[in-house]
Amino acid sequence: MSTTPNKRYDALVVGSGAAGSIAVKELTERGMDVLLLEAGRDITEADFVPQPPKPPAAMSIDLGARLRAVLKGQYIQARRAMYQEQKNPFLVNDLQHPYSTQGGGFLWIRGQQLGGRLHSYGRVLLRASDHEFKGASMGLGGEDWPISYADLAPYYDRIEEFIGLYGTDEGITNLPDGKYRGTSLLTEAEKHFKSTVEARWSGRRVVPWRYAAPNPHRVPLGIVAARATGRLTTRTDAIVRRVTLDPKTGKANGVVFVDRHTKKEHRAQADVVLLCASTIESVRLLLNSATDGHPDGLANSSGLLGRYFMDQTPSLLFGHDPHHPGFETIDPAPPDPYYPPVGGVYIPQFDNVEEITNTRFAHGWAMQGTVGRLPVPEGSPGTVGLMGFGEMLPYRDNRITLHPRRKDAWGIPIPRIRLSITDNERALMRAQVAGLRDMAEASGFRVNFAGSALGLDSRKVWPDADPLSRAIFLLGFKKSMAMGAAIHECGGARMGSDPKTSVLNAYNQTWDVPNLFVTDASSYVTNGAVGPTLTIMALTARACEYIADQHATGAL
Repeated sequence: MSTTPNKRYDALVVGSGAAGSIAVKELTERGMDVLLLEAGRDITEADFVPQPPKPPAAMSIDLGARLRAVLKGQYIQARRAMYQEQKNPFLVNDLQHPYSTQGGGFLWIRGQQLGGRLHSYGRVLLRASDHEFKGASMGLGGEDWPISYADLAPYYDRIEEFIGLYGTDEGITNLPDGKYRGTSLLTEAEKHFKSTVEARWSGRRVVPWRYAAPNPHRVPLGIVAARATGRLTTRTDAIVRRVTLDPKTGKANGVVFVDRHTKKEHRAQADVVLLCASTIESVRLLLNSATDGHPDGLANSSGLLGRYFMDQTPSLLFGHDPHHPGFETIDPAPPDPYYPPVGGVYIPQFDNVEEITNTRFAHGWAMQGTVGRLPVPEGSPGTVGLMGFGEMLPYRDNRITLHPRRKDAWGIPIPRIRLSITDNERALMRAQVAGLRDMAEASGFRVNFAGSALGLDSRKVWPDADPLSRAIFLLGFKKSMAMGAAIHECGGARMGSDPKTSVLNAYNQTWDVPNLFVTDASSYVTNGAVGPTLTIMALTARACEYIADQHATGAL
């Protein structure tokens, strides 16, 4: 085994996406010398060359684009619901990155390059609230986190001001307002949808998206800021195999990683190790780091590592708006030559918010969508896309483990994912699909299809499609909307106040190895209906402030 140059870093960060990019910024700006390891490739200007403009096309099933991705090895990534062909280069080749499933399957959409899924996510950044963090204390059931909204609020502020957020103040208790660079807007069709929904359903608030400004650097802004300090070393194509421990102290002292191209092993050393590799990969790494002293995986004295894995329950409706033909481009953010403008409508969770109002399921669901934004030929009806995200409950038996025999191309055991749903999630998804259809039809939209992980609510889909395309769509829909389609997976290394019932403490610090931290969504205790990206960033910023303070005193 070879080693990197004989340098011991103050901190080593694994992963360069939402968590890792913020981690390196926060640590380097506080004076720490940091090594960032990314399993995937570096990115260059060539990755973001704008494609020649295409004439607007009417909404269609677009099987051809998905087939092209399948032929290139992305047979799982091509199943994602909100498909955009230009994002395919930032998602993995599934032939090279296998995983296995148990108990119903799981759709794992993932990216592996500098920046991770920051190159493919929708840029929507939403704050969670005590509705998520303190649901049990509020009488809404579930479990409390060891932190409250007040603990994260200053870090939400810090991240939003750094990233550049567009949004509107709405005064909604379970969707706290943020720090905005500019005001997000609604299309005329979305204004009609808003007035229709709010008039008919008094508890539902339709607000504009809250989303990040375009990133002209392409490299995540956190990494750009960290590089400016002169205290960041970055190594891409570095697949971390395991975290290593000092046999004398029991503390982490670095990692062993494999060069993606040569498959040669290397060692890197640091005072502090942060895992920011994404939910499944961070848990997989901890499990693969088992030692004689940690036989069931590193930091797993509770026996809960990998358990309570969750995602949000997905539902989707596509249709047309014949009353608002054409499309609008009204994104107030600076234009991006590579990515199209963003924006849309969002409905925060409206059931079981302040009190139990719907006993058919625990907690509830939220909606994110667009109306009249996608380019269509002149005179064609506007496009409608609405997606529901519901809160799945944490179940002990839903878990990430290691496959006992299968390994990836670098000789590392692959993850095995079990994510089963119960009657609670089935009731929730039925409500989501019915709710999406009700709101669409009340707004005068023509529905092409509506469904969830349970399947379609009607086999009368895509009335203008050819019979073959419609048949293929009917056969493949459940696979495209399987659990995982929300791309909001979390849990597996949960935070808590007791080392017997959690893996991490309130600062994302492992109970068993005090200089080992996990700050991505694997730390989640529960999963609300809010997207996780902004909360991941805020949790990371808070943990890194703690790390820098503790390292300065010699405690880490």
